[in-house]
Amino acid sequence: MWVFLLLLVPVACVPSPSRPLTRPCRRCCDHLEPPAAGSGKSQPPPDSPARYQAATEVHTIINMTILKGDKGDRGERGTLGKPGLEGTPGFRGPFGPKGSKGQAGAPGDACKTTHSSFSVGRRKALHSVDYYQPLVFDTVFVNLLGHFNMFKGKFYCSVPGVYYFNVNIHTWNFKETYLHLMHNAEEQVILYAQPSERSIMQSQSVLLDLAAGDEVWVRLYKRERENAVYSDDVDVYITFNGYLVAPGSH
Repeated sequence: MWVFLLLLVPVACVPSPSRPLTRPCRRCCDHLEPPAAGSGKSQPPPDSPARYQAATEVHTIINMTILKGDKGDRGERGTLGKPGLEGTPGFRGPFGPKGSKGQAGAPGDACKTTHSSFSVGRRKALHSVDYYQPLVFDTVFVNLLGHFNMFKGKFYCSVPGVYYFNVNIHTWNFKETYLHLMHNAEEQVILYAQPSERSIMQSQSVLLDLAAGDEVWVRLYKRERENAVYSDDVDVYITFNGYLVAPGSH
């Protein structure tokens, strides 16, 4: 058995003649190619420093960030971008200084009047002597532009618009008080008090839309019973008032 093993060892060490070597055997540090044939130059020994220096390659790396040039010219302005989202409103700023007074406006129409009012009273008592009788007045408190006719006891509209009217009277004991506030020939509101042992103050008011030339007045109405309003020479118990609230376009 030992003889058989000895015979196998030399056979395994001999290379096969059918497979030639593909490359020659070199040392791991011997990476330089052999010199070209006919060059005439001899290569340094493998352990020579000259051979190591020839095999070393030097790569130079330049940091371009430290090589800063001069500042260039300013470029052209680009196109405007899209508007951004609307921000939240800021705090209100302080009031600014008061501005200077403006120039006076052009003068208005001297013939155009935008106001009208009156307030009249009566100091004398009155008994109705007819079925329909206008109530006239003898005391003027206000009669702007003379729109109230004291002789007829009527207000004549010169400025179209909405007017406020008010009537105040004092009743007479045991006598009926029956009046109407009239717009032209039409009854608008009534002021009434039945006969009583006591005299009282009565009042009535209304808003009317008037056109130019309209009439507003107070009318007494007599029925079977005696109709009267009370007053005296000392105090004014009976008043009739009216004024323009809003000009119109009649």
